Amino acid sequence: MLFNSINFAIFLPLVFVLYWFVCQKNLKFQNILLLIASYFFYACWDWRFLFLLLFSTVLDYYTALKMDQNETASKRKFWFWLSISINLGFLGVFKYYNFFAASFADAIGNLGFEVHPSTINVILPVGISFYTFHGLSYVIDIYKKRIHAEKNFVDYSVFVSFFPLLVAGPIERATHLLPQIKRERKFNYNVAVDGLKQILWGLFKKVVIADNCAHYANIIFDSSNDYSGSTLVFGALFFTFQIYGDFSGYSDIALGTARLFGIDLLRNFAFPYFSRDIAEFWRRWHISLSSWFKDYLYIPLGGSKGGMWVRIRNTFIIFLVSGFWHGANWTFLIWGFLNALFIMPSIIFGSNRNHLDTVAAGKLLPTFKELLAMTVTFTLTVFAWIFFRAENVTHAYHYISRIFTEKLFSIQEFKDDSKLLPIVSLVLFFIFIEWMGREKQYAIADLFSKNRFLRWTFYYGILLIIFTYAGLNQQFIYFQF
Repeated sequence: MLFNSINFAIFLPLVFVLYWFVCQKNLKFQNILLLIASYFFYACWDWRFLFLLLFSTVLDYYTALKMDQNETASKRKFWFWLSISINLGFLGVFKYYNFFAASFADAIGNLGFEVHPSTINVILPVGISFYTFHGLSYVIDIYKKRIHAEKNFVDYSVFVSFFPLLVAGPIERATHLLPQIKRERKFNYNVAVDGLKQILWGLFKKVVIADNCAHYANIIFDSSNDYSGSTLVFGALFFTFQIYGDFSGYSDIALGTARLFGIDLLRNFAFPYFSRDIAEFWRRWHISLSSWFKDYLYIPLGGSKGGMWVRIRNTFIIFLVSGFWHGANWTFLIWGFLNALFIMPSIIFGSNRNHLDTVAAGKLLPTFKELLAMTVTFTLTVFAWIFFRAENVTHAYHYISRIFTEKLFSIQEFKDDSKLLPIVSLVLFFIFIEWMGREKQYAIADLFSKNRFLRWTFYYGILLIIFTYAGLNQQFIYFQF
């Protein structure tokens, strides 16, 4: 069930009415309803994978209880590694088995031996990386005695499977979400309205920006040999705004939907394309995953306390793992490696914490220095996205090599350019609104707050644009991760 589908437009109001008007102030019934709604939401993708979600939930719930009940280090370690190994085992089989089998065959083939490893033909369960990481963080926190195990199975199950975040995050922490699930929730009109505004902006990002940019990005990437260098640059730019509009749009809809039920989810994006260096970019892009790797991988590896070599090593490790988390393809590993490489100057010179504020805060325009820094950072990001989007390493190499030719500054027509000018105009409009709202939680949070007429004119205008440019119905990119 897509957020931008008619089914969800029926599903959400129905659950909302049952939640606030039927269950009313009964927290137990509200949580049961959220659990049923979440499982129904997930079953709409493929009901067979409900059993995998339920198994993962039961596994982490039970092993956490066993760890909490045992003070013996050996027993706690047994239950901890049982949960970790099974969770990662499922993730590895569904997501990475074929990749490792094919890579092994290629490596042996390069030595002169021919092998034909068996592969498995299965559909990757939607959201498996996200709900697996929910469970892993919970189990690790229990093992480290940061929190106690949750005894209420329904409450824990809602934490794992809450439908706004189930298939593409944000990756929540038990310390943040579980207390909200267990706490009585009262309807707040202003919070609900704020949630609806964030949903509206998220839909605009997804339906108007991401889906239409995807149309042109797909045309150019799929036929990259037919285009000049300048057109390939446009293809990379289209994908750059596609993936941002797609993923941050999903996150906005998820956060806005959660607010309708009185729950605050972790912020996942903070205007990353206005970053002044790569370190700032990664504090603003997919925040929940970046912080997850920092807390559960980077710091346990030693963080920044072991000297420069340790910092460099750990940085490369988390970026390579982050790349591999995104998919079983060498292109993702190279994408992670490039980002580690780009962030190295900040690590080596200790400037990775220089830009903790919002660029040009309180000002209409950035300084020349800020503009130059944003341009360089954005250019590096676009370059790395080419590997992320390419089908394979060879495709990425040929794509980049065709950019840096004598035709880089040539003009070439797109295939199917009937909507090109309106889409480019909408992207520029999108950048302008994002810039004006960059100091808020999301771009239109406080837009025209003092002028009711302009505010509602803007909302209706956005709705009109959504209905005008909807219809391509591209699947959310991060569903495959």
